[in-house]
Amino acid sequence: QVQLVESGGGLVQAGGSLRLSCAASGRTFSSYVMGWFRQAPGKEREFVAAIRWSGSSTYYADSVKGRFTISRDNAKNTVYLQMNSLKPEDTAVYYCAADRFPYAIRTTTGSYDYWGQGTQVTVSS
Repeated sequence: QVQLVESGGGLVQAGGSLRLSCAASGRTFSSYVMGWFRQAPGKEREFVAAIRWSGSSTYYADSVKGRFTISRDNAKNTVYLQMNSLKPEDTAVYYCAADRFPYAIRTTTGSYDYWGQGTQVTVSS
């Protein structure tokens, strides 16, 4: 069993930055693919970014490519999402998720086995 707890959300002006953290419990954290998703009001949850266990392989949604960076520290059981050049359309609840399948990065919500409770990110114009 893995438990995920996100932190770092908040209110920021357009063009600003935030760094989200996701602390994971569980001995097998380092073998999981870790992902970030987001859900805006009235919209479906969508993929943002993911990273494989070694940290050498990452994948981003086109909407955040070049602005967001995902990273992980397996020694701390933590995954991060550095968000720069934020836009009002980035406003959403951001969720951390873990996928037990370690061999590829997947982008669908149904592929992920564990989820955090979410953290709100609000970008004002």
